[in-house]
Amino acid sequence: MDSYIVPKELENHSHPAGEHGHDEEGNKMFGFIVFLLSESVIFLSFFAGYIVYKLTTPNWLPPGVEGLEVREPAINTVVLVASSFVIYLAERALQRHNLWGFRLFLLATMAMGSYFLVGQAIEWSNLAFGFTTGTFGGMFYLLTGFHGLHVLTGILLQLIILIRSFIPGNYESGHFGVNATSLFWHFVDVIWIVLFVLLYIWQ
Repeated sequence: MDSYIVPKELENHSHPAGEHGHDEEGNKMFGFIVFLLSESVIFLSFFAGYIVYKLTTPNWLPPGVEGLEVREPAINTVVLVASSFVIYLAERALQRHNLWGFRLFLLATMAMGSYFLVGQAIEWSNLAFGFTTGTFGGMFYLLTGFHGLHVLTGILLQLIILIRSFIPGNYESGHFGVNATSLFWHFVDVIWIVLFVLLYIWQ
């Protein structure tokens, strides 16, 4: 049986230019959103466990600890949350094909994230309790450490897209990596806001 050959004119009409590219970008973003939802479930499980333990454990805080110092963590929180706005500016600069603006805002975001991690490391070194000091100690280090790992991952992702921005023509069309990294960073910031309220405000 003779095969049916679609005329080139009809073939071009039935598959508009760029359609498959848009579908692929949409599928990638959908998959990334599903990944973030799975991460949200993990964090929500940790939050629920923390709340249950806090409400049911006598002498919740370690011996000799009356509460956590709030001032420095609050400053770190402001810096981290503000970095979400900075990475948004990086996205906007890239949309306007302003590569140097994109790079500068991205570097600023990385610096702010690094400031947060250094601040957290300093806080850990000054705490009067460790990971094995009661339920509170274990939950505190688990929650802040797991979140800190996500911050570090976000910084590494930003470093990758920063390096890729120096490849000629790499960001002329399609910015999935940039959009996904920015979305991940916003996610990390929102999670920290919840953690800050649970750990430092609700003592």
